[in-house]
Amino acid sequence: MIIYLVIFLAVLVLWVISVYNFFVSSRTRIKASIQEIGNQLKRQADLIPNLEESVKGYLGHEKGIFEELTNARKAISQASKSGDVGKMADAGKMLSEVLPKIQVVVESNPELKGAEVVTNLMDELRDTSDKVMYARRLLIDLTADFNVKRVTFPSSLVANLFKISEQEGLNAPEKGEHLEVSESDTKTPKVNL
Repeated sequence: MIIYLVIFLAVLVLWVISVYNFFVSSRTRIKASIQEIGNQLKRQADLIPNLEESVKGYLGHEKGIFEELTNARKAISQASKSGDVGKMADAGKMLSEVLPKIQVVVESNPELKGAEVVTNLMDELRDTSDKVMYARRLLIDLTADFNVKRVTFPSSLVANLFKISEQEGLNAPEKGEHLEVSESDTKTPKVNL
């Protein structure tokens, strides 16, 4: 009878260690994904001055875009330094709102559209935006997995034993702004053949 009790306790201890290690490794992966979002946002911010210099001559009348770009770059820099996920999300949103405006200007100027430097920079920015989106998706998934495991039985017993708190990821807007569609989103694109 004592052998069964020892085996049961050994299995229980191994299970507790396994669940605890899941929480520790998940927390580390969540921090790494937050850092990746910051890195990709910083990369975008670093590409913007090159794009600005490339198109500056054509954008003399578009000074508002430069101001928005500067504000977005400052927000990214501050968010990256703070490590705050919410600030990073806001900074990324600011930047993603400015980039389409530049794309429109580039596409409306044949000289710019044909410039290889501008095309390469726009491709790099688009690629980096995709990487930010992937990193955000990863953060959301990791956070969800962590929090589900934290509250489901029997792993919740280990979480409560070690006082493991919920991890904050990216929060969905409460006002439903993620469901809003702007007028520009519904315009039919012009196709010139």
